[in-house]
Amino acid sequence: MPRALWTGSISFGLVNVPVRLYSAISEHKLQFHFVHKEDESPIGYQKICKKEDKPVPEKEIVKAFEYRKGKYVYMEDEDFEAARIEGYKTIDITDFVPYEQIDPIYFAHTYYVGPQDGAEKVYSLLVKAMEDLELAGIAKFVMRDRQYLGALRVREGTITLEQLYFADEVRPVEEIKPKRARVEKRELEMAQQLIDSFSGDWKPEQYKDTYRDALCEVIEAKRKGKEVHVAAEPEEGQPTDLMTALRASVQASRGERRPSRASSSSNGGSASEDLEELSKSELEKRAKKAEIEGRSKMSKDELIDALRSAA
Repeated sequence: MPRALWTGSISFGLVNVPVRLYSAISEHKLQFHFVHKEDESPIGYQKICKKEDKPVPEKEIVKAFEYRKGKYVYMEDEDFEAARIEGYKTIDITDFVPYEQIDPIYFAHTYYVGPQDGAEKVYSLLVKAMEDLELAGIAKFVMRDRQYLGALRVREGTITLEQLYFADEVRPVEEIKPKRARVEKRELEMAQQLIDSFSGDWKPEQYKDTYRDALCEVIEAKRKGKEVHVAAEPEEGQPTDLMTALRASVQASRGERRPSRASSSSNGGSASEDLEELSKSELEKRAKKAEIEGRSKMSKDELIDALRSAA
């Protein structure tokens, strides 16, 4: 069992579910250290007063907010406790919304939410209700002296909390968004064909951190005293124009990926084959129109079977 990062309760209406928060992510980062090359001793850091240029003892260090250049307000633990608002020690649900309506740009971090001892029944009740309604709970909570927005959803029978950014924290795209350029029909069709040749179901296990693996090989080689050399990258001739690049990319993808929907549909086929040629997102849209329950948790094959049964 991982260490709980936060202990409190989920609150909606007059119902409270005592819970604990756990990190849902365990990143496989390589830990590097700064050491003195002469004797391999670790490099340490001191908290230095920039004005006096000497170390400052811990008891003389305070947390402060700079409200104007060079002007500070000192903050004590009691000051942070005085600012307690809704969400302090509670995950206060205010709304339930369709999960697919939440733009992924708002996602910041994922936590698992587990029940405290004795809270299993009310926890299971909330899980079942959210699963049946296919809704996510939008809530606020406070952790580490900061209030967060969150989305509670059910994943494999467990509640997860997606920490969200507030709307005013997401930067607008106006300064980056390019002006609309005229696109040729042939270029668009070729680009769509290229994308389709790479399309498929989401399988997270097929993606590996190859940079980390390569770095581990370099570390092991150097540990054994071997010399490491950077291989020269071969120079590749660049296509002269966009259409040539698209055509070359499509040709290179053939034989490596499954046939595209465009090429499959051109050969004819039954209505049932048409479903298999659709992407999962398109199948989900049809399942929503057909009011198929549990569609958000279905695989592509399950969506096809459900749509055929509903026809």
